[in-house]
Amino acid sequence: MAGKIKLMVFAGVIFCCLPFFVSAASLGEKINFSVDHLYDKYQREEVSAVLKSMGGGLYFYIDEEWLKSLSPAKNEGLNMFLYLLGSEFYNNACPKLISNYGAEWRPGIDKDERVTVLLHPLKAGAGGYFNSGDEYEKTQNPRSNQREMIYLNTDYIDSPWLKGLLAHEFVHLISFNQKENLRGVAEDIWLNEGRADYSSTLLGYDDVYGGSNLEKRVRVFSRNPSDSITEWTSQEEDYGALNLFIQYLVDQYGMKILSDSLRMKETGINSIDIALKNNGFKEDFSQVFTNWTIAMAVNDCSLGERYCYKNKNLTGLKIIPSVNFLPLNGASTLGVSNFVKNWSGSWIKFIGGKGTLKVKFVGNPENLFKVPYISIDSSGVRVLKFFQLNSYQIGEISVSDFGAGINSVIIIPSIQSKISGFVNPEPSFPFFWEVSLVPAEEKTQSSNPFEKPVSNMSKQEVLAKISEIEKLLGQLKERLAQIETPQKPETSKEPSSFSCKELGKNLSFGLNNDSDVKCLQEFLKAQGSEIYPEGVVSGNFFTLTKNAVGRFQEKYVAEILTPLGLKTATGFVGAGTRAKINKMMSGEQ
Repeated sequence: MAGKIKLMVFAGVIFCCLPFFVSAASLGEKINFSVDHLYDKYQREEVSAVLKSMGGGLYFYIDEEWLKSLSPAKNEGLNMFLYLLGSEFYNNACPKLISNYGAEWRPGIDKDERVTVLLHPLKAGAGGYFNSGDEYEKTQNPRSNQREMIYLNTDYIDSPWLKGLLAHEFVHLISFNQKENLRGVAEDIWLNEGRADYSSTLLGYDDVYGGSNLEKRVRVFSRNPSDSITEWTSQEEDYGALNLFIQYLVDQYGMKILSDSLRMKETGINSIDIALKNNGFKEDFSQVFTNWTIAMAVNDCSLGERYCYKNKNLTGLKIIPSVNFLPLNGASTLGVSNFVKNWSGSWIKFIGGKGTLKVKFVGNPENLFKVPYISIDSSGVRVLKFFQLNSYQIGEISVSDFGAGINSVIIIPSIQSKISGFVNPEPSFPFFWEVSLVPAEEKTQSSNPFEKPVSNMSKQEVLAKISEIEKLLGQLKERLAQIETPQKPETSKEPSSFSCKELGKNLSFGLNNDSDVKCLQEFLKAQGSEIYPEGVVSGNFFTLTKNAVGRFQEKYVAEILTPLGLKTATGFVGAGTRAKINKMMSGEQ
């Protein structure tokens, strides 16, 4: 294995050296380039640029209009800056990135060993971009520049940030070759961006923390720690949590996880799972993510080797949970509804009061939640445990000696259901927690069925548990109705916009990842909030879908239920229900 790594590094150096002996352009030449108007500061679609420098295997083209605005002294300074930037790329960035990720397309679409860098004014906040459309012939993409090409913002000329921005966009160029060109697949945006953003750390640009890209990402994360790492909206906030997750992934599992996952036909979460397995780790992506959320709460290796950062610049980093104060005297109960997206962290802390703390968690039945919790005693010792959730995603914990021996409890719920097909924006899903505090002097023997295994329950206890769950779900729905912004019901939907033309089989509770269930949910959602207020389209037939079917059956009771001699809804999509749905999907009423 070591021999292969050395060979890879050697090959990377060769690739970066070749451009010094190849020249297909002349300094001073002018070319009109297509640019992305969404990035360009003046929303232009074309820029005339001058070849200002050739160095480090790069062509540096500068926006002609911007170049004319420079004084002679700044123009001369630009030449030196580009020389140093090219030298840094050639000697450090290019060989390291290629040895870890593989090469970009060589000689590529333009049959030229050099990479083109176009610097032009971009909108505020944009450092640069890569357009994969440049890797195709004009017959396939009329706006293609037909080059291995990246774009950088002239605002960062003379800035130490520019070398990191250049490396970031170069990783996108590599990723295109490794995934799309060589393997015919498109990488998930979040992972593509994660690899590119980690390049600053990989190349040593973040070693000095002050003013680094890493410091900037920590600052962004602190503003919005619950941003989903897989949803990508092309906003600065997307880089905060994602960068810190990738930092943790490499810290704990090594750079080869990022490298190997790029050099395979699988993409996204699936590629990370395979890379972890191939490198001898027992954890999968879900476990890694859960461990990361715990590490963000404590960042303490003494709790477990997976619950901390090793990067010296991140050893003091901790999340600030949302804090809930309980009354210092007497019994108290507090219930709150929250929303969360797939693969985003939530940190909720309970302090105050004395007695036995009970926390009940109610998740969305159509999503998989994981809920670790940490109790912290008066000396700062932490104990990690997990909620045991049932099939309804409901569970409860009890912490005795709270407010005396135990100072605080932090719960860390996250949804980990979706593994591919991430879009912008991703839906949010509700969860509910209820915390109660029973003072020591008021403790009585609990009849709560959660405290006894199901196998040991009597008939009365089973019925009590069912009643409790139904009551709690009802409270959750009532609370959601209070806080949701009223939406205008969708009363119609074009038949062609559904993922199927008709439902071809009966559908019932418990179906998972079913295309007909997905089509059913699309139809129910189109009927408006009175039928399907949650509007979840997951392909999983659980409680929310069953209830929505029941409301639909009750609305059309004369056509669906009455012919069967039924007075109440069943939530089962049988022949009569399917007939009515198929009729409406075809445009009839």
